[in-house]
Amino acid sequence: MSESSSIDIELRLLVEAIYLKYSYDFRNYSGASQKRRVLHALPQMECNTISDLQARVLHDPNAFMQLLQYLTIPVSEMFRDPSYYLALRQQVVPFLKTYPSLKIWIAGCSTGEEVYSMAIMLKEEGLLDRSIIYATDINPVSLERARKGVFALDRIKEYTSNYQKAGGKSTFSDYYTAAYDAALFDRALVENVSFSDHSLATDSVFSETNLVCCRNVLIYFNRKLQERAFGLFHESLCHRGFLGLGSKESIEFSAYTNRFDPLDKPQRIYRKS
Repeated sequence: MSESSSIDIELRLLVEAIYLKYSYDFRNYSGASQKRRVLHALPQMECNTISDLQARVLHDPNAFMQLLQYLTIPVSEMFRDPSYYLALRQQVVPFLKTYPSLKIWIAGCSTGEEVYSMAIMLKEEGLLDRSIIYATDINPVSLERARKGVFALDRIKEYTSNYQKAGGKSTFSDYYTAAYDAALFDRALVENVSFSDHSLATDSVFSETNLVCCRNVLIYFNRKLQERAFGLFHESLCHRGFLGLGSKESIEFSAYTNRFDPLDKPQRIYRKS
């Protein structure tokens, strides 16, 4: 038996063990990226094989939480892909302004950069006070970082540039206080944000929403799990609600192609049919 097939077997057993022990379901995540992450975690967690890692994870919840940081890749940036936010401002916000109240779901919010970006845009468009934002992720460490709203100061120059390209209407520094190599963002931005644990693999819809944003998440899912996520988004959205996906993701060629109309194809923004 080849070494690669042994690794694949070990990986499947690890993922199954995680599901049975902790109810985190990675069974339908993309195999290639999952393998890269686990193999990267091995030396960091001082394990020689995936089987060694499985034994540690099964008997030590702290080891599982450590592994979860590798499995979920909490990497993001504020106003990531500025043209996407510009499209939201120009093409989606005018419709959102017609609603007396708004519910927005940011699925896979990671460490919160997208949440604060959305809140800033809504504030500038006069919508934040009448909006509820559901920010969800499966990683409790990432969610806690998102709640705190503290980001590295050395990223702020990049974030400021993104904000300006995204059609920002103010001065970006108005939204944070800088101290000790960190930027603390205004707590008023997240007064109406509910940060909560939610898995697109195992959980159901929790609210009717006007806009769902799920970017740079589905690329890590296999087709079966992507279809499940699209089903959740479709069920969650109100009549003619909006769905924003990442630049590498598309609803085309899925079972839900005909249930959404493309609003801005290049930016992967769709409207429920």
